[in-house]
Amino acid sequence: MPNGFKALLLTEADGKVHAAIEELDDRALPPGDVTVRVSHSTLNYKDGLILNGLGRLVRTYPHVPGVDFVGEVERSDSPAWRPGDRVIVTGWRVGELHWGGYAGKARVKSDWLVPLPRGLTPERAMAIGTAGFTSMLAIMALEEHGLSPAGGEVVVTGAAGGLGGIAVAVLAKLGYKVAAVTGRAAEADYLGTLGAASVLDRAELADGPKKPMLGERWAGAVDAVGGKVLAAVVAQLRQRASVAVCGNAGGIEVPTTVLPFILRGVNMLGIDSVLCPVPRRMAAWERLARDLPMDLLDSMTTRASLEDLPTLGKRILEGGVRGRVVIEL
Repeated sequence: MPNGFKALLLTEADGKVHAAIEELDDRALPPGDVTVRVSHSTLNYKDGLILNGLGRLVRTYPHVPGVDFVGEVERSDSPAWRPGDRVIVTGWRVGELHWGGYAGKARVKSDWLVPLPRGLTPERAMAIGTAGFTSMLAIMALEEHGLSPAGGEVVVTGAAGGLGGIAVAVLAKLGYKVAAVTGRAAEADYLGTLGAASVLDRAELADGPKKPMLGERWAGAVDAVGGKVLAAVVAQLRQRASVAVCGNAGGIEVPTTVLPFILRGVNMLGIDSVLCPVPRRMAAWERLARDLPMDLLDSMTTRASLEDLPTLGKRILEGGVRGRVVIEL
């Protein structure tokens, strides 16, 4: 007999998206070769867009959102996974094109799973989530393009958010001097506890650069904002420095010129966490388990339930969510 589970179900009527907690059973789950009993999910900026019906990310309703989840395999038709295996799912357009993790159960393709790293609890895995996973991919890309602690200061934009906060904590742990950029002045002390050596007001970058190139300032950058802020960062990168581009909360258009790229040899590194290959996913999760201070992760994490998500989905779009939120199923 099918087993029941609770889910946050989105429906659409008259062009508006509505969320409600529903009781579903296994027959409602989409196709896939692995069924996971979900223990935790999380809240990302993309989840906020989906919960509010923005960005045309979801095309078919009813829909279960939640782009990340962690749990135990309940049933598997794949030889790669057995019941009881603890697994993480991020990306692959789960929560967008495919039903996601805001439910007691999820059914997905076996190729989308990665094992929960040894020593990392399910709750902490979702405190990391796509935001932290993306920040580690960004740091790995910067390292591969020559970034080292001896090279100079690294700037992180959107630092009070989940992606930025984890980037600050990891970079500081690795020995980098970090400049954290935020539009929330009240978060300066919080960013200092994460390891930021200095905190910059986003207003310094918000209008973009006054000239195509400004004085050389940063040896590398993790940008979660995009738009004019990214253009201002590019204009101040040092010779042959790189910026890892991770987000677009500040806009998708970047008003810059080719000059920093051809005169300073700077690099703009696109970070794709959605379709990232599995071996690199596993490497990033192992790095997070090793290089992210778990006490700092715990300090930036709050907990919530499915019932809280409609409100939280609005708050994250307004910049009102600090750090990370774990959704306990």
